[in-house]
Amino acid sequence: MEAEERRERLLRLLHQTEKPVSGGNLAELLGVSRQVVVHDIAILRAKGEDIMATPQGYLLFAGRKHKPCKVFAVRHTPEDIEDELKTIIACGGKVLDVIVEHPLYGELRGMLMLASLADLQEFMDKYRSYEAKPLSALTQGVHLHSVEADSEQRLLMIEGELRKKKYLLGEA
Repeated sequence: MEAEERRERLLRLLHQTEKPVSGGNLAELLGVSRQVVVHDIAILRAKGEDIMATPQGYLLFAGRKHKPCKVFAVRHTPEDIEDELKTIIACGGKVLDVIVEHPLYGELRGMLMLASLADLQEFMDKYRSYEAKPLSALTQGVHLHSVEADSEQRLLMIEGELRKKKYLLGEA
């Protein structure tokens, strides 16, 4: 299969799902290495394709149905990360990202795409095993989350629960 044909097939595969597809799965489906997939994704992005890399895999934004979304400004300690994310998910939210404002680089964004407790558990396992510092460590715990939900009412419920737990910025 030629490179151009492979990239077209890769795009078709991404169009067929609303869930992220891992680089390994794409490589297997296309009969190439994961590195070839990474290279192809870079070329497709350079051509203007709206492909996002998430911890769960690649996701194509073009033509995606958009649900109500709200950005929450929050602040808490690293020990509260799991509780904060679990609160959002338990109320029916999907945590799309984490954003911090860096004095040198401006906005730094990490894609999370956490929609279930299983997603959260996988994220927390990685967080603990890598002994990584969260982006919020750069900003004394201050960060933003873009959260998607099925309805505006769910977003209001999430806001209320974050307020109760004093995670919302300015509410502590």
